[in-house]
Amino acid sequence: MGLERLCGQFRLVIQQRLFQNVSVSLHVSPSSDVSCRGQQVCLSGLYSRMFAQSRSRLGAAHSRLAARRSLCTSAQPPRDVTLFEHDRTRFFRLLAAFCGGQFLFWTYLAHFAYTGLRNTGGTTEKGKGKATSTTVELAGIWSFQMNLGSSAWRYGFTLGCLSIGTAIVGLGVLFCRRSVSQVVLHQGGRMVTVSTQSFLGAGQGRRITVPLSQVACHAHRQESPSFIPLRVKGHKFYFLLDKEGTVNNVKLFDITVGAYRSV
Repeated sequence: MGLERLCGQFRLVIQQRLFQNVSVSLHVSPSSDVSCRGQQVCLSGLYSRMFAQSRSRLGAAHSRLAARRSLCTSAQPPRDVTLFEHDRTRFFRLLAAFCGGQFLFWTYLAHFAYTGLRNTGGTTEKGKGKATSTTVELAGIWSFQMNLGSSAWRYGFTLGCLSIGTAIVGLGVLFCRRSVSQVVLHQGGRMVTVSTQSFLGAGQGRRITVPLSQVACHAHRQESPSFIPLRVKGHKFYFLLDKEGTVNNVKLFDITVGAYRSV
């Protein structure tokens, strides 16, 4: 708008000077009529050239302004945009079946250790119970005796089996809750929704909606070999974007969700 006003003022000044020259030419003698008309033609040509130059400069300024506006609003989409999507329902169903099977196996093993490992020694002449011991040899050099029926071995083996089964299930649940199935940039570019995977199906996972300023990628998508680590403020672990997924808008992803920020 400032350039348009300046161009209008410049046009008015040129027109006023042209009219002054015309009025002066009306009061001169007839002998100088031809020279005055030549001056008017020259002034009109000069005016047209200057006006054309001002219009070209104004057009260039408008094009630069439009380019800046398009750059500023490129991260502010007029509607919701799905930046990333990857459905791995089948894989996580298999993972859930594996974790469930492992938990049942280790639970059964813990139950067997708790009920089966008992002192089975007979009674001696003095009537005192004696536990059965087992001799273990390592490479034929070092050997020791251990009583698998003692309380220490029984409780320790039971807790170890339960811990292994629980750890397998916990890692499977954590991986499922940190694997991203969809990333949506909402209208205006201020809010982002991160959806996680679920063995129940697409769209059944957890959804986290946070401001864009609280989301950052700590590694570029081209530098990560298999997963893109996504950091969300308020959550301890990274969210993982599988590189086998689809990035619908690469440029918008890189300047919004894929950009590095200190969160």
